[in-house]
Amino acid sequence: MSTLEPFFMAEFLGTATWLWLVFITIVVSLLVFDLGVLHREHREIGVKESLLLSAGYITAGLLFGLWVWQVKGGAAGMDFYTGFLIEKSLSMDNVFLMAMIFSFLAIPRKYQHEVLFWGILGVIVLRAIMIGLGAALIAEFSWILYLFGAFLLLTGVKMLFSKVDDHPDLAENKLVKFVRRHMRVTDRLHEGRFFVRQPDATGKSVVWATPLFLALVLIECADLVFAVDSVPAIFAITQDPFIVYTSNIFAILGLRALYFALAAMIHRFAYLKYALALVLVFIGCKIFLVGIIGKTPPVISLSVTLSLLLGGVLLSLWKTRNDPPLVDSEANRH
Repeated sequence: MSTLEPFFMAEFLGTATWLWLVFITIVVSLLVFDLGVLHREHREIGVKESLLLSAGYITAGLLFGLWVWQVKGGAAGMDFYTGFLIEKSLSMDNVFLMAMIFSFLAIPRKYQHEVLFWGILGVIVLRAIMIGLGAALIAEFSWILYLFGAFLLLTGVKMLFSKVDDHPDLAENKLVKFVRRHMRVTDRLHEGRFFVRQPDATGKSVVWATPLFLALVLIECADLVFAVDSVPAIFAITQDPFIVYTSNIFAILGLRALYFALAAMIHRFAYLKYALALVLVFIGCKIFLVGIIGKTPPVISLSVTLSLLLGGVLLSLWKTRNDPPLVDSEANRH
C-alpha cells in the first residue's frame, strides 16, 4: 500500500480527499487556461466568444456531474444537477447587477473580464467558508434546516410581490460611500490596474485604488448577498458539502463566462425572478414536509425546478418579445 493512499482515501467533510483534489485540479486548470492562455491581454470579449467559453464551462460542469453520478451514485448526481441549475438561475440577477456596476463606474468591456476573473477567486473562497460553516451548523443543530426553510419561504414570497423593474441605486449605495470615504479612489481608470501610486493633496506619493478595484469590491459583496439565498437553497436539496460546493462553483464559473452575452439581453429574462421565487417556495416547503411525506426524491426536485425555470424563461421571452434592445452603456462604448 502506498504511503499516500490513506491520505487520499481519508474523508474530508464526508467525501474522500481524492475527490476534492480532482475537483480542485479541474477548477484551477480551467482558470489558468482562461486567464493565462485565452485572455492574457486586455481585450473586449465578443458575444460569440462569450457563448463558446460559457458552453465550455457548462460542458465541464455537466461532465463533472456525470462523474459524480458514477462515483457517488445516481441520487448524488441528481442533487448536483439540481444545485447547479438553482445556482445558475439564482445568479441571473447577479448578471444584471454586474452590468449596472460596470456601467455606473464606466468600466470598459476590455477590462471587465479581469474584474470578473479575480471576482471568481474571491467567490471560491467565500463560498467555501459559507458552505463549511453551514455544514458544521447542520451537523451540530439539525433544526437549522427549518430556519433555512423559513428563510427560503419568506425570500420567495418577497420576490413574488416585488416589481419587475426594482433596481438598486448605486449612487446611494452605502458600500460605495464607505469605500470612497475610507480609501483614496481615483476618478479615472489606469488601464487594467486595481491600484496606482500618485500624489495626494499634499503632493506626497501614495497608493490610490482605481474604479476597477471598486467594481471588484462591489461584485464580491453582491456575490456574498446572493449566496445568502443560494447556499441555503442547495442545503435544502442535499446536506453533502461536496455536492453543495462543487455545484455552486461550476455554476458560477459558467455564468461569469456567459455574462458578456447576457448583459445586453438580460432584460429579456425580466420575469424569471418569479419562477425563481416559486423554486425557493418549493424548496422551503420541502423541508417542512419531510416529517409528513418523507424526503422528496432527487428526480422530483430536479424536474420541478427545471419545469418552473423553463416556464419563467419562456414567459419572459414572450412578454418581452416586442421590447427594444438595450442601448450600450457608456462603459461598453469605451
